[in-house]
Amino acid sequence: MIKVREHLAAAGVASISPAAIRLGVGVVVFTAAMAVAAHVRIHLPFTPVPVTLQTGVVLLGGATLGIAGGAASQVLWICAGLLGASVFAAGPTLMGPTLGYIIGFVPAAMVVGLAARGGFRIGQVALGMVVATAIIYGCGVVGLVMTTGLSWAAAIGGGVLPFLAGDALKLAGALGLSRLTVPLWSRWRQSQ
Repeated sequence: MIKVREHLAAAGVASISPAAIRLGVGVVVFTAAMAVAAHVRIHLPFTPVPVTLQTGVVLLGGATLGIAGGAASQVLWICAGLLGASVFAAGPTLMGPTLGYIIGFVPAAMVVGLAARGGFRIGQVALGMVVATAIIYGCGVVGLVMTTGLSWAAAIGGGVLPFLAGDALKLAGALGLSRLTVPLWSRWRQSQ
């Protein structure tokens, strides 16, 4: 860690705390996880939205990195896609049927980060993850209506209902993993 600080100081960058560097590392790790999760996808014949592991990564990232870190990982992931990296599940462009879900990932990560603030309390984090999932669905439905011309009922039928069971499993997995990652991340980020 000392060599990193020396290199940054030599480059004229103001002193950056080890905690800030660790946060940056966490943001990059969860950004990469989102890119990988986008490519673990199943296309269903009755909806333009693929099944991915991304909602689980958003929930886990928000719980682990907190409000700012969780949101930053999603914003960095979106920026990577806008710059041409192959990180979106529905194709190379943001303007598609998954637009609303992608936008919803940012506030969803923030909500889970807020729920996990001050330590891991399973009921509070679980509620935060449920609310975050509802935010993703709400943004996703609006995006489907805007980008595909589906009616509201069709957007809910194709953009929410087929995903409820799978997202419940991803939520449970993210909740279980966050019981480990939240305290580990907190200790690592605060260590000298």
